[in-house]
Amino acid sequence: MQLKIVAKYKRREYNKIGKLEKEIERLKAKPKDYTYEEAKTLLNKLGFYENNKGRTSGSRVEFCNEKIQKIEIHKPHPSNILKPYQIKIILDNLKEWEVI
Repeated sequence: MQLKIVAKYKRREYNKIGKLEKEIERLKAKPKDYTYEEAKTLLNKLGFYENNKGRTSGSRVEFCNEKIQKIEIHKPHPSNILKPYQIKIILDNLKEWEVI
């Protein structure tokens, strides 16, 4: 019985790692339809949290982690699709800090 539980847990853990890798690969592919919500979800999984820079910040947001590393971008509007330069900012910072 215990072996089945451990095997089930390991399988779930493996699936999570695979899913994170797929999300990272999607970001690296720089797709034309990459959404802000996808970026937010991925950055949360990598240890970053969204910080609205205050009431007067408008659409500017920053994603911070415990190491005080910041990624600043504008929320896309009216659509939810990130611009290619925004994806590049995210990728460059994550690669520079050796997160991915």
